Amino acid sequence: MSANRTPVPLSFFGIAVGLLAFANTWHAGVRLWHLPEDAASAFAIAGLALWAGLLALYARKWFTHRADAIAELQHPVQSSIAALVPVSSMLASVALIPFSREVALAVFVVALAAQLVLGLVMNGRMWMGGRSPELVTPAMYLPSVAQSFVAANASAAFGWHQLGLLFFGVGLLAWLALESLILQRAAVGTPLPEGLRPLLGIQLAPAVVGGGSWLSLTTGMPDTFAWILLGYGLYQALLLLRLLPWIREQAFVPGFWAFSFGTAALPALAMRMVERGATGLVVDLAPALFVAANLVFALLIGGTLRLLARGTLLPLIAPARAAVAH
Repeated sequence: MSANRTPVPLSFFGIAVGLLAFANTWHAGVRLWHLPEDAASAFAIAGLALWAGLLALYARKWFTHRADAIAELQHPVQSSIAALVPVSSMLASVALIPFSREVALAVFVVALAAQLVLGLVMNGRMWMGGRSPELVTPAMYLPSVAQSFVAANASAAFGWHQLGLLFFGVGLLAWLALESLILQRAAVGTPLPEGLRPLLGIQLAPAVVGGGSWLSLTTGMPDTFAWILLGYGLYQALLLLRLLPWIREQAFVPGFWAFSFGTAALPALAMRMVERGATGLVVDLAPALFVAANLVFALLIGGTLRLLARGTLLPLIAPARAAVAH
């Protein structure tokens, strides 16, 4: 890590979240269409390796750049992004089950405890008020909605159905409450600054991640509720396509990985519905969405590798901070 670059930001955990979620999408493709299992395994291993590496770097950050780590947790937007740490850890716990259920369970328990503490702190802070309207962004979904839906899915993977239903309830009702708040800010507030616009990619995730969690907690033919969630997810995807030229007024940055979780979960939801016996339109949608998701991930991975090759993946330290550091 270059001395004049910032330590790893919390938002980098979004890359691990995206890769681990996309591994699940490919695993669904292996079951449904007999796709190469090696590709699914490659995404899973890459996601696990990145997750473990980021955890180590984040722990190191607390020793070498403690002020930066504390500042992130106090910032109205970046503190919400901290939820990506337990979210990625819960996804990692599911990915670890084939290797060692005991290790996977230990990771899940720690991640679940962390998500509860973080969610209560972040949401308690929101209830106390004082947040500036311009800092109301879709990142607010992460501490309650994303963490709870992923916890529901992971609970189901470990066979804890009732626990999963409890977390699904938290995620669903928190999503409905926060959606109105975020849309109100978008409708009457000033436009999001360029640097925050990639966070709009999170808007795709609640419906389709929640839909995947719902399928994990139910059996048999997908019910009406699953179709409703898929429909809203498709609408959000089209809305983001309409906004993409405006969002991309900023050059590619790692923050664009905010699109990855929803991008992976949308085709996965459609594919799992087909796997569970759904017929009709979704049968044609599933492969089209899967191809589109692969294109998006190719762009995200390619853009990230270009930044890495140029040595610009991490932002520069501000001059005043650099002077203090030296």
